[in-house]
Amino acid sequence: MTQDEVIGEVLIPADVLANRVRELAADISRDYADKDVILIGVLKGAVFFVADLMRALDIECEIDFMAVASYGSAMKSSGVVRVLKDLDATIEGRHVLIIEDIVDSGLTLQYLLRNLNARDPASLEVCALLIKPARQKVDLKLRYVGFEIPDRFVIGYGLDHDERYRSLPYVAAIEG
Repeated sequence: MTQDEVIGEVLIPADVLANRVRELAADISRDYADKDVILIGVLKGAVFFVADLMRALDIECEIDFMAVASYGSAMKSSGVVRVLKDLDATIEGRHVLIIEDIVDSGLTLQYLLRNLNARDPASLEVCALLIKPARQKVDLKLRYVGFEIPDRFVIGYGLDHDERYRSLPYVAAIEG
């Protein structure tokens, strides 16, 4: 299949993404003013979102990353989470904001929240670019949400299929 055959409907154009990221950054800047905040980006999918969000913030913050795997090369989460890269920073007593690309079933995020909460942060919140309400298996309280999307496999803006299509400047559904 060529790239044109894989990329389906554009669900969120680049300009709409950029505007929403700025809005989220304004909310986060207001809520975390004068707090010792650390952004935890979930690799690899959230890397574009974390970079754009951090540049749009009006507060000083630290950044770190975790890499977890629950999909492999599949298009649906297996529900089994493996930590591939843990944090370098200590989060005890700090305000932690997890930056997630997409919340599908919520199982991976539920695992991350339990894992990080056990490290005794001052607070622990989530900023997710995309959520799929129709797929959620667990009830999670997300403080910041970019967009709700339908139950379709999406690519672009950091999201991939078999490690491809991350660099698309928009979010699109995958064909087939």
